[in-house]
Amino acid sequence: MIDLIFSVNNPALWHEANLRKNPSHYSALKYLGHEFVANYQEHFGAKVYFNTLVPIDGIWIKYGVIATKDLETDLLEWSDLYLAGRLHKPVEIIMKPSSSELETALQLNLQSAVHAALLILPASFTEYDFYHTVSSLSYTGDFRMTFGENKNKVKNIVKPQLLSFRNLYRDFILTLPDYVEFSAFSEERKHSTEAVKYDEPDPKQPPMYCAQDKSSMAKLHHLNQLPRWPQKALTRFWNKGTCRQDTEDVLRALAVDPDCGEIVKQCIGQIVWKSSVSQSLKGILTAGLVKSVRYSSRKIQKMFS
Repeated sequence: MIDLIFSVNNPALWHEANLRKNPSHYSALKYLGHEFVANYQEHFGAKVYFNTLVPIDGIWIKYGVIATKDLETDLLEWSDLYLAGRLHKPVEIIMKPSSSELETALQLNLQSAVHAALLILPASFTEYDFYHTVSSLSYTGDFRMTFGENKNKVKNIVKPQLLSFRNLYRDFILTLPDYVEFSAFSEERKHSTEAVKYDEPDPKQPPMYCAQDKSSMAKLHHLNQLPRWPQKALTRFWNKGTCRQDTEDVLRALAVDPDCGEIVKQCIGQIVWKSSVSQSLKGILTAGLVKSVRYSSRKIQKMFS
C-alpha cells in the first residue's frame, strides 16, 4: 500500500472539494459535513486525517491530510513526532513546497534528528547504526510496535535504502566536523568526491565506522539543538522530585549524566506514545469499523510474516 501525505492551507475547503469528488474514500463521518471532518482532523490525535484502503488504478493507497501550519509545528517542535518522524526517512516529494517556511522546517527536522541520534549513540558506531537510530526515533514508545507492527520494520526500512539515507543526511553530518566523523564523508571532504554509491552493505566488506565526541560540552551542544517538546519532556523528567530547575540548567545537568542518551530516548518515547495512541484511536472513526479491522488484520499478518 502506498502512503501519501497532503499538506494543505485550508483543510475545510480541501475536504469540501474532496468529499464532492471522492465521497467513497470517507467513513460515515462524511455525513457530518466537511467542517466537522476538518475540525476533527485539526483538534484530535496528531492533527492528521487519514483515508485508508482506497483503491486507485489497481493499487491500494492510504492518504493523510494535515494543515500546513500543523505540519510545520510538528517538524520544528516535535509536538507529536508523527509526520515529523515519518519525514526522518527518505520520501518522495511529489510537489515542492510553495512555502519557504515549510521548506526550512523540513530541513530543520532532519537536523534535529541528527542531534537526537548522536545523543543516543555511543562514541563509536557504524553508519548503519546511525541511520537505524534516526529511523527508530519515531517508533520509540509507539505502542503499535508492541502489537501490530513487524519487529524488523526499522531494519527493513534502512537496509534497502542506505544510499538514500546517506544522500539525505550527508550535508547535515558535514556541518558537524567538530562533533562527529563519518569515514565515508571524511574522504569526501578531503578529496571533494561523490559519496560511495551502494544500495546495501557488502557482507564481505567491513562496516563503515563513525566516531563522535561524547564530552559533556558536545552533549550539551546536541541537547541545545533539540526541538522544543523533547526539551520540555526532559525538563519534566528531571524535575520529577522536589528540585525545580529551568530548561537551561536541566540541559547542563543532563550533559554530564552518564545516562543522558537513555533519558533522551525515554523522553522522546513519551511524545511518540501519546501521539501514536491518540492517532490510532482517531483512526477508528476516520477509517470506519470495517476498514479498521481490515487494516489491523493486514498489520498483524505483516507482523508475523
